[in-house]
Amino acid sequence: MARSGIDQPNMEGSGHLPRMLLWLESRTGHGATIEQIQQEFPDDAELLALQLEQRGLAQSLRAANGLHAIHLNGVGQIEAHRQKNLQKDRAARLRHAMDAFHRWLFDTAGDQKPINPVLFLATPAAYFAGSEISGTELHEALAHLSQHQLINHINTEPPTIAITPHGISCALTGGSVQDHINQPRSGTTYNTFLPNAKGVVIGEQQHFTQNNTDGVDPTLFVQLAGYIGQVSTTLGMADEDRVELERVAQELHDEASAENPEPGRLRQFATQLKDKLLEGASTMAATQGIQMAEQALTTLMS
Repeated sequence: MARSGIDQPNMEGSGHLPRMLLWLESRTGHGATIEQIQQEFPDDAELLALQLEQRGLAQSLRAANGLHAIHLNGVGQIEAHRQKNLQKDRAARLRHAMDAFHRWLFDTAGDQKPINPVLFLATPAAYFAGSEISGTELHEALAHLSQHQLINHINTEPPTIAITPHGISCALTGGSVQDHINQPRSGTTYNTFLPNAKGVVIGEQQHFTQNNTDGVDPTLFVQLAGYIGQVSTTLGMADEDRVELERVAQELHDEASAENPEPGRLRQFATQLKDKLLEGASTMAATQGIQMAEQALTTLMS
């Protein structure tokens, strides 16, 4: 006897399974023969059909030579409606894109070798609730993963991505990316610094904590300055422009690290960094920096 679909895990992240559910739901009578399913899902038609049956979403008809046809039941039609609604949930789509890409990157290039992130879009994991994850959604997911130092952007042509040691640790926990990001941190204050202006790496800026009395959270500004320090030499900018970019990042870092950062100066330096990136670079790493600047600036809005 098939198990109730209510007892099964949510299926929106189950690759092609929701696609098949919605495909059957769109057909007159909500059913199809195994031959028809194989035309639409040539690689795993029978397995998908059996999974729908196991979840209590469909009934199958068998012949002497095996599975003959499958038909959605009432529970399956209700689940199809839920999947359609989930397709419109932007936050859920982004969470899935982050988790699915991160798992794919760990499985595919866990040795930290660079890989073209676009390859992910050709995998079953690049579907959410039966709809494709778009290139724009993937780019947004990469920006968040990079911001939290789970991946590194490599300035190649085409651009590539490599998982970081922090990203590997996240994968090994077995939880979601968001769970890893939101896990409690200790109250330790980490030293963050720009020791020079040439491709520096900011130490532990993702854990930056600071007490101040003006209601200004400088964390995102410290992260922005640190990110610019990491990628400045990979942006393809002229030396003069790169040095100026690093100088502004140093000023932003100094201000954000002060006991009581001044919002006006944070806004000034972050805006300058954003403008310089817009003017002088067009790489994925630059786009990530622009997005980080914009996110930091939103924290100053009243």
